Amino acid sequence: MKSVITFLTQINTMFKFKTLLIVLLFAIPSLHYGQHTDVINSNRPGETMSAFSVGKSVIQVETGIYGIKQKHDLLNYDSNGFGADFMVRWGLFSEKLELIADLQYQNEEVTAPFMITKKGALKQTVLGAKYLLYDPFKNYEKKINLYSWKANHGFRWRQLIPVVSVFAGANLTFSDNPYYFSTEGQISPKIMLITQNHLGDGKWVFVTNIIADYIGTDFPSYGYVLTLTRGFNDKWSGFIENQGFKSDYYSDSILRGGAAYLLNKNMQLDASVSTNFKDTPSILYGGIGFSWRYDGNYKEVRMNIDKGDSKSKAMKKAKKVKKG
Repeated sequence: MKSVITFLTQINTMFKFKTLLIVLLFAIPSLHYGQHTDVINSNRPGETMSAFSVGKSVIQVETGIYGIKQKHDLLNYDSNGFGADFMVRWGLFSEKLELIADLQYQNEEVTAPFMITKKGALKQTVLGAKYLLYDPFKNYEKKINLYSWKANHGFRWRQLIPVVSVFAGANLTFSDNPYYFSTEGQISPKIMLITQNHLGDGKWVFVTNIIADYIGTDFPSYGYVLTLTRGFNDKWSGFIENQGFKSDYYSDSILRGGAAYLLNKNMQLDASVSTNFKDTPSILYGGIGFSWRYDGNYKEVRMNIDKGDSKSKAMKKAKKVKKG
Protein backbone atom coordinates (compact mmCIF):
# COMPACT_ATOMS: atom_id res chain seq x y z
CA MET A 1 0.00 0.00 0.00
CA LYS A 2 2.83 2.33 0.91
CA SER A 3 4.53 1.71 -2.44
CA VAL A 4 1.30 2.57 -4.28
CA ILE A 5 0.97 5.86 -2.41
CA THR A 6 4.62 6.68 -3.18
CA PHE A 7 4.05 5.89 -6.87
CA LEU A 8 0.97 8.13 -7.04
CA THR A 9 2.87 10.93 -5.31
CA GLN A 10 5.66 10.70 -7.90
CA ILE A 11 3.13 10.85 -10.74
CA ASN A 12 1.47 13.92 -9.19
CA THR A 13 4.86 15.62 -8.82
CA MET A 14 5.78 14.82 -12.43
CA PHE A 15 2.44 16.17 -13.64
CA LYS A 16 2.94 19.43 -11.73
CA PHE A 17 6.48 19.76 -13.12
CA LYS A 18 5.26 19.12 -16.69
CA THR A 19 2.47 21.68 -16.31
CA LEU A 20 4.94 24.23 -14.91
CA LEU A 21 7.35 23.57 -17.78
CA ILE A 22 4.60 24.14 -20.39
CA VAL A 23 3.55 27.38 -18.70
CA LEU A 24 7.15 28.60 -18.63
CA LEU A 25 7.60 27.80 -22.32
CA PHE A 26 4.53 29.83 -23.24
CA ALA A 27 5.61 32.60 -20.89
CA ILE A 28 8.80 33.16 -22.88
CA PRO A 29 8.44 36.34 -24.99
CA SER A 30 6.73 35.46 -28.28
CA LEU A 31 8.73 35.98 -31.48
CA HIS A 32 6.96 37.54 -34.46
CA TYR A 33 8.87 37.32 -37.72
CA GLY A 34 8.70 39.18 -40.99
CA GLN A 35 6.74 38.13 -44.07
CA HIS A 36 9.32 35.57 -45.15
CA THR A 37 7.92 32.07 -44.53
CA ASP A 38 9.63 28.73 -43.90
CA VAL A 39 8.43 27.44 -47.27
CA ILE A 40 7.82 29.24 -50.56
CA ASN A 41 4.55 31.18 -50.81
CA SER A 42 3.65 31.49 -54.49
CA ASN A 43 0.79 33.32 -56.19
CA ARG A 44 0.52 30.40 -58.58
CA PRO A 45 -1.46 28.63 -59.85
CA GLY A 46 -4.24 31.20 -59.28
CA GLU A 47 -4.43 34.72 -60.64
CA THR A 48 -4.73 36.56 -57.31
CA MET A 49 -1.83 38.49 -55.85
CA SER A 50 -1.23 37.65 -52.18
CA ALA A 51 -1.14 40.42 -49.58
CA PHE A 52 2.29 39.48 -48.19
CA SER A 53 5.65 40.10 -49.81
CA VAL A 54 8.32 37.45 -50.26
CA GLY A 55 10.53 39.09 -47.62
CA LYS A 56 13.34 41.62 -47.68
CA SER A 57 16.18 40.70 -50.11
CA VAL A 58 14.30 37.60 -51.33
CA ILE A 59 13.93 37.00 -55.09
CA GLN A 60 11.15 34.72 -56.35
CA VAL A 61 10.36 33.54 -59.88
CA GLU A 62 6.92 32.16 -60.81
CA THR A 63 6.51 30.82 -64.33
CA GLY A 64 4.32 28.47 -66.32
CA ILE A 65 3.01 27.40 -69.72
CA TYR A 66 -0.58 26.85 -70.81
CA GLY A 67 -2.71 25.76 -73.73
CA ILE A 68 -5.82 27.66 -74.80
CA LYS A 69 -8.90 26.78 -76.86
CA GLN A 70 -11.63 29.31 -77.78
CA LYS A 71 -14.80 29.08 -79.83
CA HIS A 72 -16.96 32.08 -80.74
CA ASP A 73 -20.47 31.03 -81.81
CA LEU A 74 -21.58 34.50 -82.91
CA LEU A 75 -18.51 35.38 -85.00
CA ASN A 76 -18.02 31.76 -86.05
CA TYR A 77 -14.33 31.29 -85.34
CA ASP A 78 -12.12 28.84 -83.44
CA SER A 79 -8.82 29.62 -81.81
CA ASN A 80 -6.11 27.30 -80.52
CA GLY A 81 -2.77 28.28 -79.06
CA PHE A 82 -0.36 28.35 -76.16
CA GLY A 83 1.15 30.87 -73.82
CA ALA A 84 3.71 31.43 -71.10
CA ASP A 85 3.59 33.39 -67.83
CA PHE A 86 6.63 34.86 -66.13
CA MET A 87 6.64 36.82 -62.87
CA VAL A 88 9.57 38.08 -60.81
CA ARG A 89 9.00 39.22 -57.22
CA TRP A 90 11.73 41.04 -55.31
CA GLY A 91 11.54 42.08 -51.67
CA LEU A 92 13.35 45.40 -51.39
CA PHE A 93 14.16 47.95 -48.65
CA SER A 94 11.45 46.70 -46.29
CA GLU A 95 9.53 43.57 -45.27
CA LYS A 96 6.38 45.36 -46.44
CA LEU A 97 7.56 46.25 -49.95
CA GLU A 98 7.78 44.05 -53.03
CA LEU A 99 8.71 44.96 -56.60
CA ILE A 100 6.93 42.97 -59.31
CA ALA A 101 7.45 42.32 -63.02
CA ASP A 102 4.58 40.34 -64.60
CA LEU A 103 4.77 39.22 -68.25
CA GLN A 104 2.53 37.00 -70.36
CA TYR A 105 3.20 35.86 -73.92
CA GLN A 106 0.51 34.22 -76.09
CA ASN A 107 0.60 32.68 -79.55
CA GLU A 108 -2.50 31.35 -81.30
CA GLU A 109 -4.06 30.46 -84.62
CA VAL A 110 -7.54 31.79 -85.35
CA THR A 111 -9.63 29.85 -87.88
CA ALA A 112 -12.70 31.47 -89.45
CA PRO A 113 -14.59 30.72 -92.70
CA PHE A 114 -12.19 31.26 -95.62
CA MET A 115 -9.50 32.74 -93.35
CA ILE A 116 -6.71 31.63 -90.98
CA THR A 117 -4.90 34.21 -88.88
CA LYS A 118 -1.85 33.72 -86.69
CA LYS A 119 -0.88 36.11 -83.92
CA GLY A 120 1.67 36.17 -81.16
CA ALA A 121 2.82 38.92 -78.79
CA LEU A 122 3.24 39.95 -75.18
CA LYS A 123 -0.37 39.94 -74.01
CA GLN A 124 0.58 41.56 -70.72
CA THR A 125 3.57 43.52 -69.43
CA VAL A 126 3.11 45.00 -65.97
CA LEU A 127 5.75 46.61 -63.76
CA GLY A 128 4.82 47.76 -60.27
CA ALA A 129 5.14 47.50 -56.50
CA LYS A 130 3.07 46.07 -53.66
CA TYR A 131 3.01 47.49 -50.12
CA LEU A 132 1.53 46.01 -46.95
CA LEU A 133 -0.76 48.52 -45.21
CA TYR A 134 -2.17 46.49 -42.33
CA ASP A 135 -1.56 43.12 -40.71
CA PRO A 136 -3.97 42.25 -37.86
CA PHE A 137 -1.57 39.61 -36.56
CA LYS A 138 1.40 41.93 -36.19
CA ASN A 139 2.41 42.05 -32.51
CA TYR A 140 -0.56 39.78 -31.76
CA GLU A 141 -0.04 37.06 -29.20
CA LYS A 142 -2.23 33.99 -29.50
CA LYS A 143 -3.40 32.83 -26.08
CA ILE A 144 -2.87 29.13 -25.40
CA ASN A 145 -5.37 27.10 -23.41
CA LEU A 146 -3.43 24.27 -21.77
CA TYR A 147 -6.56 22.23 -21.11
CA SER A 148 -8.59 22.57 -24.32
CA TRP A 149 -7.56 21.47 -27.81
CA LYS A 150 -10.87 22.81 -29.15
CA ALA A 151 -10.22 26.27 -27.70
CA ASN A 152 -6.77 26.39 -29.35
CA HIS A 153 -7.98 25.22 -32.78
CA GLY A 154 -11.46 26.71 -32.92
CA PHE A 155 -12.72 29.72 -34.81
CA ARG A 156 -11.43 33.16 -33.80
CA TRP A 157 -13.17 36.39 -34.73
CA ARG A 158 -9.76 37.94 -35.49
CA GLN A 159 -9.61 35.67 -38.55
CA LEU A 160 -12.31 37.82 -40.16
CA ILE A 161 -10.02 40.87 -40.04
CA PRO A 162 -8.05 40.81 -43.33
CA VAL A 163 -4.47 41.62 -44.11
CA VAL A 164 -4.57 44.64 -46.44
CA SER A 165 -2.11 45.61 -49.17
CA VAL A 166 -2.10 47.82 -52.25
CA PHE A 167 -0.48 47.43 -55.65
CA ALA A 168 0.34 50.23 -58.08
CA GLY A 169 1.99 49.75 -61.44
CA ALA A 170 1.96 50.41 -65.15
CA ASN A 171 0.86 48.45 -68.23
CA LEU A 172 3.42 48.68 -71.00
CA THR A 173 1.81 48.05 -74.39
CA PHE A 174 3.85 48.07 -77.56
CA SER A 175 2.65 49.24 -80.98
CA ASP A 176 0.83 46.85 -83.32
CA ASN A 177 -0.01 44.48 -80.47
CA PRO A 178 -2.84 42.17 -81.67
CA TYR A 179 -4.10 41.73 -78.08
CA TYR A 180 -4.54 45.45 -77.48
CA PHE A 181 -7.40 47.70 -78.56
CA SER A 182 -5.05 50.33 -80.02
CA THR A 183 -2.33 49.97 -82.65
CA GLU A 184 -0.22 52.56 -80.86
CA GLY A 185 2.09 51.82 -77.95
CA GLN A 186 0.82 53.09 -74.62
CA ILE A 187 1.59 53.21 -70.89
CA SER A 188 -1.39 53.10 -68.54
CA PRO A 189 -1.76 52.78 -64.75
CA LYS A 190 -2.96 49.67 -62.91
CA ILE A 191 -3.98 49.70 -59.24
CA MET A 192 -5.22 46.96 -56.95
CA LEU A 193 -6.61 46.53 -53.43
CA ILE A 194 -5.58 43.20 -51.88
CA THR A 195 -7.10 41.51 -48.83
CA GLN A 196 -6.19 38.16 -47.30
CA ASN A 197 -7.76 36.09 -44.51
CA HIS A 198 -6.29 33.03 -42.81
CA LEU A 199 -9.01 30.71 -41.55
CA GLY A 200 -8.91 27.54 -39.46
CA ASP A 201 -5.33 27.86 -38.19
CA GLY A 202 -4.05 28.72 -41.66
CA LYS A 203 -5.38 25.66 -43.50
CA TRP A 204 -7.80 27.88 -45.43
CA VAL A 205 -6.68 31.13 -47.09
CA PHE A 206 -9.09 33.53 -48.77
CA VAL A 207 -7.63 36.25 -51.02
CA THR A 208 -9.48 39.08 -52.75
CA ASN A 209 -8.12 41.39 -55.46
CA ILE A 210 -10.12 44.45 -56.58
CA ILE A 211 -8.57 45.79 -59.78
CA ALA A 212 -8.68 48.93 -61.91
CA ASP A 213 -6.72 48.41 -65.12
CA TYR A 214 -5.81 50.45 -68.21
CA ILE A 215 -6.81 53.60 -66.35
CA GLY A 216 -7.04 56.70 -68.54
CA THR A 217 -7.34 54.78 -71.82
CA ASP A 218 -10.37 54.55 -74.13
CA PHE A 219 -11.26 51.18 -72.59
CA PRO A 220 -10.52 51.05 -68.85
CA SER A 221 -11.18 47.70 -67.21
CA TYR A 222 -12.49 46.94 -63.72
CA GLY A 223 -12.51 43.54 -62.12
CA TYR A 224 -12.04 41.22 -59.18
CA VAL A 225 -10.43 37.88 -58.35
CA LEU A 226 -11.56 35.70 -55.42
CA THR A 227 -9.39 32.73 -54.43
CA LEU A 228 -9.96 30.11 -51.73
CA THR A 229 -6.98 27.85 -51.01
CA ARG A 230 -6.90 24.75 -48.81
CA GLY A 231 -3.73 23.13 -47.48
CA PHE A 232 -4.24 19.36 -47.31
CA ASN A 233 -0.86 18.45 -45.80
CA ASP A 234 2.77 19.63 -45.80
CA LYS A 235 3.09 18.98 -49.56
CA TRP A 236 -0.30 19.39 -51.25
CA SER A 237 -2.73 22.29 -51.55
CA GLY A 238 -5.72 22.98 -53.78
CA PHE A 239 -7.66 26.07 -54.79
CA ILE A 240 -10.83 27.31 -56.46
CA GLU A 241 -11.11 30.78 -57.95
CA ASN A 242 -13.53 33.14 -59.65
CA GLN A 243 -12.26 36.00 -61.79
CA GLY A 244 -14.43 38.68 -63.36
CA PHE A 245 -13.64 41.79 -65.37
CA LYS A 246 -15.69 44.30 -67.31
CA SER A 247 -14.91 46.93 -69.94
CA ASP A 248 -16.39 48.21 -73.16
CA TYR A 249 -13.70 46.25 -75.00
CA TYR A 250 -14.13 42.82 -73.36
CA SER A 251 -15.94 41.39 -70.32
CA ASP A 252 -15.94 37.89 -68.89
CA SER A 253 -16.23 35.69 -65.79
CA ILE A 254 -13.82 32.79 -65.37
CA LEU A 255 -13.86 29.81 -63.01
CA ARG A 256 -10.48 28.29 -62.20
CA GLY A 257 -9.27 25.37 -60.11
CA GLY A 258 -6.08 23.46 -59.51
CA ALA A 259 -3.45 22.16 -57.12
CA ALA A 260 0.15 22.78 -56.06
CA TYR A 261 2.86 20.41 -54.82
CA LEU A 262 5.81 21.49 -52.68
CA LEU A 263 9.05 19.93 -53.93
CA ASN A 264 11.12 21.48 -51.15
CA LYS A 265 11.02 24.66 -49.09
CA ASN A 266 12.03 26.80 -52.10
CA MET A 267 10.37 25.02 -55.06
CA GLN A 268 6.76 24.35 -56.05
CA LEU A 269 4.99 22.66 -58.97
CA ASP A 270 1.39 23.47 -59.93
CA ALA A 271 -1.38 22.68 -62.40
CA SER A 272 -4.69 24.38 -63.14
CA VAL A 273 -7.64 24.48 -65.51
CA SER A 274 -9.89 27.46 -66.37
CA THR A 275 -13.19 27.94 -68.15
CA ASN A 276 -15.86 30.61 -68.55
CA PHE A 277 -19.65 30.69 -68.73
CA LYS A 278 -20.44 32.08 -72.18
CA ASP A 279 -19.96 31.26 -75.85
CA THR A 280 -18.84 34.66 -77.18
CA PRO A 281 -16.25 33.19 -76.92
CA SER A 282 -16.12 30.02 -74.80
CA ILE A 283 -12.68 29.59 -73.24
CA LEU A 284 -10.76 26.58 -71.94
CA TYR A 285 -7.26 26.91 -70.46
CA GLY A 286 -5.01 24.23 -69.01
CA GLY A 287 -1.55 24.86 -67.63
CA ILE A 288 1.36 23.77 -65.46
CA GLY A 289 3.86 25.92 -63.61
CA PHE A 290 6.93 26.14 -61.44
CA SER A 291 7.90 28.56 -58.66
CA TRP A 292 11.37 29.05 -57.17
CA ARG A 293 12.81 31.45 -54.62
CA TYR A 294 16.29 32.50 -53.55
CA ASP A 295 16.48 33.58 -49.92
CA GLY A 296 20.21 33.19 -49.27
CA ASN A 297 20.54 36.90 -48.42
CA TYR A 298 17.51 37.00 -46.16
CA LYS A 299 18.09 38.10 -42.57
CA GLU A 300 15.43 37.18 -40.08
CA VAL A 301 13.40 40.10 -38.78
CA ARG A 302 11.71 39.61 -35.44
CA MET A 303 9.98 41.61 -32.75
CA ASN A 304 9.73 40.58 -29.11
CA ILE A 305 6.45 40.72 -27.28
CA ASP A 306 7.37 40.58 -23.61
CA LYS A 307 4.56 39.87 -21.17
CA GLY A 308 6.70 41.13 -18.33
CA ASP A 309 7.15 44.56 -19.88
CA SER A 310 3.43 44.89 -20.52
CA LYS A 311 2.67 43.75 -16.99
CA SER A 312 5.15 46.16 -15.42
CA LYS A 313 3.78 49.06 -17.48
CA ALA A 314 0.25 48.20 -16.35
CA MET A 315 1.38 48.06 -12.71
CA LYS A 316 3.12 51.43 -12.97
CA LYS A 317 0.01 52.92 -14.55
CA ALA A 318 -2.16 51.48 -11.75
CA LYS A 319 0.15 52.97 -9.12
CA LYS A 320 -0.08 56.40 -10.72
CA VAL A 321 -3.87 56.19 -10.74
CA LYS A 322 -3.84 55.11 -7.09
CA LYS A 323 -1.59 58.01 -6.08
CA GLY A 324 -3.76 60.46 -7.99
